[in-house]
Parts: sequence; C-alpha cells; structure tokens
Amino acid sequence: MDGNFKNNKILRFKLQMKEIPIRTIKEPDFLGSFTISDLGDLLTEKDMVERLHRHNFFFVLAIEKGTGKHSIDFTAYPVTDYSVFVIRPGQVHELLLKQGSKGYLMAFDSSFYSPRDEPKNKVFRKVSRKNYYELNSGKFKKLLLILDYIFQEYSDKEDGHKEIIKANLDMLFIELARQSRDADSISKSNTPYAQERLEELLGLLESHICTNKQVVHYAEMLHLTPYQLNAITKNTLGKICSQLINDQVVLEAKRNLLATSNQVNEIAYHLGYEDTSYFIRFFKKHAGFSPETFRQNFK
Repeated sequence: MDGNFKNNKILRFKLQMKEIPIRTIKEPDFLGSFTISDLGDLLTEKDMVERLHRHNFFFVLAIEKGTGKHSIDFTAYPVTDYSVFVIRPGQVHELLLKQGSKGYLMAFDSSFYSPRDEPKNKVFRKVSRKNYYELNSGKFKKLLLILDYIFQEYSDKEDGHKEIIKANLDMLFIELARQSRDADSISKSNTPYAQERLEELLGLLESHICTNKQVVHYAEMLHLTPYQLNAITKNTLGKICSQLINDQVVLEAKRNLLATSNQVNEIAYHLGYEDTSYFIRFFKKHAGFSPETFRQNFK
C-alpha cells in the first residue's frame, strides 16, 4: 500500500509539472533544421523581446551593432557592438534586443550540423561551452564575412548550399575558438585530453542530473575512476566532481523556478528528491536563498 501511494504521488507530481517553454525551429522550407536571419530586417520597427525559455537547438547571435539585455542561465551579459552569443540546447535565456540592432541570428540542430571529424567536433564542443564572446571590430569583421556568405547561400538555395553552409560553420567556429583559448582552464597544465573529458562530463550532467547525482556513475560513463575524474575537474575548473553535480542541480532548479509556475515540491520531485525539506535545505546552502525567495527576488 505504501509503495502504491508513493508511486501515485510521484505520478501526480509528474502530471502537474509544467515544462519550461521550449522553442523549436519552425521553418517552412526543406532546410528546416537550419535557419539564419538578418537582424536588420527583424528589428527595423520594433525591439526583439524574448521571455525566459529554452531551445532544443543551438542558437548563435552575432551583434555587429546593437544594445539590449541578454541573460543566459541567469548570468547577465552585455549586448554591445561586436559581441557573439552561443546557446546550447537545454540552456534557458531571455533577451531584449533594441530596434536598429544589426547582425545575424542563426539556429540549427544536431541533425544539420554535428561534425563527425574529431578535430572539427572538438572545436565545436569547445566553442559551444562558452556563451559570450566579446570581439574587436577586426575580428568581428572576419566572422561577418563568413555569416554574410552563409546568409547568401541560405537565401539562394542553389545546388550544394547545405554543404557550403556546413563548411562555413566549420570556419566560423574555428574563428570563435581562437577567441576562447585558455578561457575554460585555470591551470596551465591543462591537457587536451582533460578538456575533452570535461566537456563530455558537462554534457552528461545536463542530460542525467535529474536521475543520477553520484560521482561514480559519471566516472563509469567516462570509463574513468572517481579519482581520475576528480583530478580532471580539479585541474580544469578548480572543483571536484561532486561540486559540479551540485552546481548542475541548482542550475536546473533555478531554471524551473523562474521559467515555470511549478510548486517547490513538484520541482524537487522532478530533480529526483522525494524529501522536499531536504531539497530546500540543499538549495539554500548552495544558492544562498530558499527556492521561494529566489523565485520572488529574481523573477
């Protein structure tokens, strides 16, 4: 009886849970998994206002000229001339882009662009782990030439345009990778192997955090011992793996607190906590606020 009651309770919470609004790529033509838009055309008469939501695709915003506000996973970034934003699937963001801004907005999913060539894949993983790039006019001009070409190919849709777009995405991300050299590492002794394992770990945390919070689980998926995994995270980010797990739990909780109207107990169940009071203590310890206070202060 107790087991049935518990299962029914969990099911009820799942049914009540509201999902964070998810945007999908809606494109009428046959290139549906990729789109690029000229911001100058979109923002001639009004601002772009995007309330808190998440995507199921990659989102690249390149600002040649513009002002506004942009928050990605609750970190505020300045919208300035020559800035680039890269958002991964699953991240939440809200955006205010003022009328008259210029540049490009690009979206694509992994069915369109997911390099099989390991060096290119490595570059793309590295670039997509950083949300904000601040460039000077010269460096941005190099990116703009690539984006102009992509936009032209997308508009004309001549034979082979998909392959040309993908090849130009390769060049775009190589240029951005040059801007993020050593940005994710606090240690000069960081190795390419360690960085690759870290990127794999961060991806696993995003997809598994609601169901598993044990270091040993992630170590096994990466074919490492917990000691090896902790050494990698310590050398690259200055944190042991359990701290990264806690950070990811808090981030996902914040996403749900601000992007949905779900009750705290529903969010706790969604994140794998049957004891709501324990979840509240955990969140307050790591976020500095109770869940309700965080929601009231930051929504």
